[in-house]
Amino acid sequence: MRRPTLLAGSAALALAGAGTLGLTTTAAAAPVRAAYNGACGSGYGVVNSVPVGAKGTVYLTYSAKTGKNCVVTIRNSPGTAVSVLAELGPSDHSAPPVTDSGKYTSYAGPVRLAAKGRCVDWGGAIEGVSVRVTASNCGRLAPGTVVRH
Repeated sequence: MRRPTLLAGSAALALAGAGTLGLTTTAAAAPVRAAYNGACGSGYGVVNSVPVGAKGTVYLTYSAKTGKNCVVTIRNSPGTAVSVLAELGPSDHSAPPVTDSGKYTSYAGPVRLAAKGRCVDWGGAIEGVSVRVTASNCGRLAPGTVVRH
């Protein structure tokens, strides 16, 4: 998620001002965001993503060559296996969603769906925190609706 430039600039000014007053400050650590790991394979590029709380990120990718979308849910902190889910389906419900769920150490997926020219519903979950995006990526002006649980 991109921070507004004005907000970032104000924070920098506040820190600079505190430094000139002789105060010591410590910057708060920003949450780590999982990076897309390429699990969907070559030719797939990230077209959308949404955080799963502070636990990770779900990535929607697309291959123009194959006309397929792919979803992967990636944990911010790999480690002991926990419940992770990746899900992808057509928004018109013409077919059941494709899912991958289980106890994983780093990510769930990839799940793929031929969806050229179609809206998709997609999302994921990590340890009971879930997010779902509906009716998205069917055109330039269709960002979809995000539902967090």
